[in-house]
Amino acid sequence: MFWKMTMLLILAIFAFFSAVSADVVKGAVQLNSGVFDKIVDKHKAVLVKFDETYPYGDKQDAFKKVAEACISQSDLLIAEVQVADYGEKDNMDLAERFKVPTNKDAHPTYLLFLQGRDEPVKYEGDKLQADDIKKFIMKESGLWIGLPGCLEQFDVLVKQFFLPSANRDELIARGEEQAKLLSKDVEKTSSDMYIKIMKRVAEKGTGFVDSEIERLEKLRSGKLSDKKKEQLADRLNILATFSVSLAQSGKKDEL
Repeated sequence: MFWKMTMLLILAIFAFFSAVSADVVKGAVQLNSGVFDKIVDKHKAVLVKFDETYPYGDKQDAFKKVAEACISQSDLLIAEVQVADYGEKDNMDLAERFKVPTNKDAHPTYLLFLQGRDEPVKYEGDKLQADDIKKFIMKESGLWIGLPGCLEQFDVLVKQFFLPSANRDELIARGEEQAKLLSKDVEKTSSDMYIKIMKRVAEKGTGFVDSEIERLEKLRSGKLSDKKKEQLADRLNILATFSVSLAQSGKKDEL
Protein backbone atom coordinates (compact mmCIF):
# COMPACT_ATOMS: atom_id res chain seq x y z
CA MET A 1 0.00 0.00 0.00
CA PHE A 2 2.82 2.41 0.94
CA TRP A 3 4.58 1.67 -2.35
CA LYS A 4 1.40 2.36 -4.33
CA MET A 5 0.78 5.62 -2.48
CA THR A 6 4.38 6.69 -3.11
CA MET A 7 4.09 5.93 -6.83
CA LEU A 8 0.81 7.83 -7.08
CA LEU A 9 2.42 10.83 -5.38
CA ILE A 10 5.39 10.72 -7.75
CA LEU A 11 3.10 10.49 -10.77
CA ALA A 12 1.01 13.41 -9.50
CA ILE A 13 4.10 15.56 -9.01
CA PHE A 14 5.39 14.59 -12.46
CA ALA A 15 2.04 15.41 -14.06
CA PHE A 16 1.93 18.78 -12.32
CA PHE A 17 5.38 19.87 -13.48
CA SER A 18 4.77 18.50 -16.96
CA ALA A 19 1.60 20.57 -17.22
CA VAL A 20 3.37 23.66 -15.95
CA SER A 21 6.36 23.27 -18.25
CA ALA A 22 4.07 22.73 -21.21
CA ASP A 23 2.09 25.87 -20.41
CA VAL A 24 1.58 27.89 -23.57
CA VAL A 25 0.47 31.50 -23.34
CA LYS A 26 -1.71 32.43 -26.31
CA GLY A 27 -0.55 35.70 -27.84
CA ALA A 28 2.88 35.76 -26.14
CA VAL A 29 6.38 34.63 -27.09
CA GLN A 30 9.23 33.28 -25.00
CA LEU A 31 12.47 35.27 -25.23
CA ASN A 32 15.99 34.39 -24.17
CA SER A 33 19.43 36.02 -24.20
CA GLY A 34 20.18 34.83 -27.73
CA VAL A 35 17.20 36.43 -29.45
CA PHE A 36 16.08 39.21 -27.10
CA ASP A 37 17.50 42.21 -28.97
CA LYS A 38 16.70 40.75 -32.39
CA ILE A 39 13.02 40.47 -31.50
CA VAL A 40 12.50 43.53 -29.31
CA ASP A 41 14.20 45.98 -31.69
CA LYS A 42 11.79 45.13 -34.50
CA HIS A 43 8.60 46.16 -32.72
CA LYS A 44 7.08 49.52 -31.84
CA ALA A 45 6.24 48.34 -28.34
CA VAL A 46 7.11 45.17 -26.43
CA LEU A 47 5.82 44.28 -22.99
CA VAL A 48 8.20 41.81 -21.36
CA LYS A 49 7.34 39.90 -18.21
CA PHE A 50 10.43 38.76 -16.31
CA ASP A 51 9.50 35.83 -14.11
CA GLU A 52 10.71 32.66 -12.46
CA THR A 53 10.84 29.44 -14.44
CA TYR A 54 7.49 27.71 -14.95
CA PRO A 55 5.31 30.49 -13.49
CA TYR A 56 1.74 29.66 -12.49
CA GLY A 57 -1.09 30.95 -10.34
CA ASP A 58 -3.14 34.17 -10.36
CA LYS A 59 -0.28 36.38 -11.58
CA GLN A 60 0.36 34.11 -14.54
CA ASP A 61 -3.38 34.00 -15.29
CA ALA A 62 -3.37 37.80 -15.41
CA PHE A 63 -0.47 37.71 -17.88
CA LYS A 64 -2.43 35.31 -20.08
CA LYS A 65 -5.39 37.69 -20.12
CA VAL A 66 -3.14 40.58 -21.13
CA ALA A 67 -1.53 38.56 -23.92
CA GLU A 68 -4.85 37.41 -25.33
CA ALA A 69 -6.35 40.91 -25.18
CA CYS A 70 -3.41 42.32 -27.15
CA ILE A 71 -3.42 39.81 -30.02
CA SER A 72 -5.20 42.17 -32.42
CA GLN A 73 -2.81 45.09 -31.70
CA SER A 74 -0.21 44.59 -34.43
CA ASP A 75 2.20 47.22 -33.08
CA LEU A 76 2.50 45.48 -29.71
CA LEU A 77 4.32 42.28 -28.80
CA ILE A 78 3.77 40.49 -25.50
CA ALA A 79 6.75 38.45 -24.34
CA GLU A 80 8.06 36.52 -21.36
CA VAL A 81 11.58 35.91 -20.05
CA GLN A 82 11.91 33.10 -17.53
CA VAL A 83 14.94 33.62 -15.28
CA ALA A 84 16.56 30.62 -13.59
CA ASP A 85 18.48 31.11 -10.34
CA TYR A 86 19.88 27.57 -10.45
CA GLY A 87 21.90 25.37 -12.79
CA GLU A 88 23.13 27.38 -15.78
CA LYS A 89 21.05 30.34 -14.61
CA ASP A 90 19.29 30.87 -17.93
CA ASN A 91 18.54 34.53 -18.77
CA MET A 92 20.11 35.78 -15.55
CA ASP A 93 22.24 38.07 -17.73
CA LEU A 94 19.08 39.75 -19.06
CA ALA A 95 17.74 40.23 -15.54
CA GLU A 96 21.01 41.84 -14.46
CA ARG A 97 21.18 43.99 -17.60
CA PHE A 98 17.76 45.51 -16.93
CA LYS A 99 18.13 45.54 -13.12
CA VAL A 100 15.26 43.12 -12.61
CA PRO A 101 15.06 41.65 -9.07
CA THR A 102 15.76 37.93 -9.16
CA ASN A 103 14.30 36.89 -5.83
CA LYS A 104 11.04 34.97 -6.27
CA ASP A 105 9.05 37.35 -4.05
CA ALA A 106 9.71 40.15 -6.56
CA HIS A 107 8.37 38.21 -9.56
CA PRO A 108 6.93 39.05 -11.95
CA THR A 109 8.46 42.33 -13.17
CA TYR A 110 6.98 44.03 -16.24
CA LEU A 111 9.08 46.22 -18.54
CA LEU A 112 7.70 48.04 -21.58
CA PHE A 113 10.22 48.59 -24.40
CA LEU A 114 9.35 51.40 -26.81
CA GLN A 115 11.08 52.33 -30.04
CA GLY A 116 12.94 55.59 -29.67
CA ARG A 117 13.56 55.18 -25.96
CA ASP A 118 16.89 54.03 -24.58
CA GLU A 119 15.47 52.58 -21.38
CA PRO A 120 12.34 50.49 -20.83
CA VAL A 121 9.44 51.76 -18.72
CA LYS A 122 8.86 49.70 -15.58
CA TYR A 123 5.35 48.90 -14.39
CA GLU A 124 5.26 50.31 -10.85
CA GLY A 125 1.65 49.53 -9.99
CA ASP A 126 0.81 47.65 -6.81
CA LYS A 127 -1.83 45.59 -8.60
CA LEU A 128 -0.85 42.88 -11.05
CA GLN A 129 -4.32 42.49 -12.50
CA ALA A 130 -4.79 42.29 -16.25
CA ASP A 131 -6.76 45.52 -16.66
CA ASP A 132 -4.21 47.54 -14.67
CA ILE A 133 -1.38 46.23 -16.82
CA LYS A 134 -3.32 47.02 -20.00
CA LYS A 135 -3.93 50.57 -18.77
CA PHE A 136 -0.19 50.92 -18.19
CA ILE A 137 0.54 49.79 -21.77
CA MET A 138 -2.03 52.21 -23.20
CA LYS A 139 -0.74 55.14 -21.17
CA GLU A 140 2.92 54.65 -22.01
CA SER A 141 2.64 53.48 -25.64
CA GLY A 142 -0.43 55.32 -26.89
CA LEU A 143 -1.71 52.07 -28.41
CA TRP A 144 -5.35 51.07 -28.08
CA ILE A 145 -6.21 47.91 -26.16
CA GLY A 146 -9.79 46.99 -25.46
CA LEU A 147 -10.77 47.18 -21.80
CA PRO A 148 -14.09 45.87 -20.45
CA GLY A 149 -16.74 48.54 -20.93
CA CYS A 150 -14.70 50.49 -23.50
CA LEU A 151 -15.66 51.15 -27.12
CA GLU A 152 -12.92 51.80 -29.67
CA GLN A 153 -14.83 54.41 -31.68
CA PHE A 154 -15.50 56.39 -28.51
CA ASP A 155 -11.89 56.07 -27.36
CA VAL A 156 -10.97 57.74 -30.66
CA LEU A 157 -13.38 60.58 -29.84
CA VAL A 158 -11.77 60.97 -26.42
CA LYS A 159 -8.33 61.36 -28.02
CA GLN A 160 -9.72 64.11 -30.24
CA PHE A 161 -11.52 65.65 -27.27
CA PHE A 162 -8.23 66.75 -25.67
CA LEU A 163 -6.56 68.12 -28.80
CA PRO A 164 -5.83 71.87 -28.64
CA SER A 165 -8.00 72.46 -31.69
CA ALA A 166 -10.91 70.32 -30.44
CA ASN A 167 -14.47 71.54 -30.74
CA ARG A 168 -15.83 69.73 -27.71
CA ASP A 169 -19.49 70.49 -28.37
CA GLU A 170 -19.14 69.05 -31.85
CA LEU A 171 -17.42 65.91 -30.56
CA ILE A 172 -20.12 65.38 -27.93
CA ALA A 173 -22.78 65.72 -30.63
CA ARG A 174 -20.88 63.23 -32.79
CA GLY A 175 -20.78 60.81 -29.87
CA GLU A 176 -24.52 61.14 -29.37
CA GLU A 177 -25.08 60.35 -33.06
CA GLN A 178 -22.78 57.30 -32.86
CA ALA A 179 -24.64 56.11 -29.76
CA LYS A 180 -27.90 56.01 -31.73
CA LEU A 181 -26.36 53.46 -34.11
CA LEU A 182 -25.53 50.98 -31.34
CA SER A 183 -27.87 48.02 -30.92
CA LYS A 184 -26.46 46.16 -27.91
CA ASP A 185 -27.57 47.28 -24.45
CA VAL A 186 -24.07 46.94 -23.02
CA GLU A 187 -22.67 49.19 -25.77
CA LYS A 188 -25.44 51.75 -25.21
CA THR A 189 -24.62 51.83 -21.50
CA SER A 190 -20.94 52.42 -22.25
CA SER A 191 -21.65 55.14 -24.82
CA ASP A 192 -23.82 56.94 -22.26
CA MET A 193 -20.88 56.89 -19.82
CA TYR A 194 -18.52 58.38 -22.41
CA ILE A 195 -20.95 61.18 -23.27
CA LYS A 196 -21.69 62.02 -19.62
CA ILE A 197 -17.97 62.19 -18.81
CA MET A 198 -17.25 64.38 -21.85
CA LYS A 199 -20.02 66.76 -20.79
CA ARG A 200 -18.70 66.92 -17.21
CA VAL A 201 -15.16 67.61 -18.44
CA ALA A 202 -16.46 70.34 -20.76
CA GLU A 203 -18.36 71.85 -17.82
CA LYS A 204 -15.91 71.38 -14.92
CA GLY A 205 -12.50 71.06 -16.58
CA THR A 206 -10.01 68.23 -17.04
CA GLY A 207 -9.46 67.94 -13.28
CA PHE A 208 -12.81 66.16 -13.16
CA VAL A 209 -11.18 63.02 -14.58
CA ASP A 210 -8.76 62.48 -11.68
CA SER A 211 -11.30 63.46 -9.03
CA GLU A 212 -13.89 61.08 -10.44
CA ILE A 213 -11.39 58.22 -10.59
CA GLU A 214 -10.49 58.86 -6.95
CA ARG A 215 -14.16 58.97 -5.95
CA LEU A 216 -15.03 55.72 -7.73
CA GLU A 217 -11.97 53.92 -6.36
CA LYS A 218 -13.14 54.76 -2.83
CA LEU A 219 -16.63 53.51 -3.64
CA ARG A 220 -15.28 50.28 -5.09
CA SER A 221 -13.30 49.54 -1.93
CA GLY A 222 -16.53 49.46 0.10
CA LYS A 223 -19.17 46.79 0.43
CA LEU A 224 -20.96 46.54 -2.90
CA SER A 225 -22.80 43.90 -4.87
CA ASP A 226 -20.87 42.11 -7.61
CA LYS A 227 -23.01 43.83 -10.24
CA LYS A 228 -22.28 47.28 -8.81
CA LYS A 229 -18.55 46.51 -8.65
CA GLU A 230 -18.63 45.46 -12.29
CA GLN A 231 -20.39 48.70 -13.26
CA LEU A 232 -17.82 50.75 -11.37
CA ALA A 233 -14.98 48.80 -12.99
CA ASP A 234 -16.37 49.56 -16.46
CA ARG A 235 -16.71 53.25 -15.63
CA LEU A 236 -13.13 53.31 -14.27
CA ASN A 237 -11.90 51.68 -17.46
CA ILE A 238 -13.59 54.38 -19.52
CA LEU A 239 -12.15 57.06 -17.24
CA ALA A 240 -8.72 55.47 -17.77
CA THR A 241 -9.10 56.21 -21.48
CA PHE A 242 -9.76 59.87 -20.62
CA SER A 243 -6.77 59.90 -18.26
CA VAL A 244 -4.44 58.35 -20.85
CA SER A 245 -5.57 60.71 -23.62
CA LEU A 246 -5.26 63.68 -21.30
CA ALA A 247 -1.73 62.71 -20.26
CA GLN A 248 -0.68 62.27 -23.89
CA SER A 249 -2.10 65.64 -24.88
CA GLY A 250 -0.28 67.41 -22.05
CA LYS A 251 -3.42 69.46 -21.50
CA LYS A 252 -4.24 69.87 -17.83
CA ASP A 253 -6.33 72.33 -15.88
CA GLU A 254 -8.00 72.39 -12.51
CA LEU A 255 -11.59 71.98 -11.41
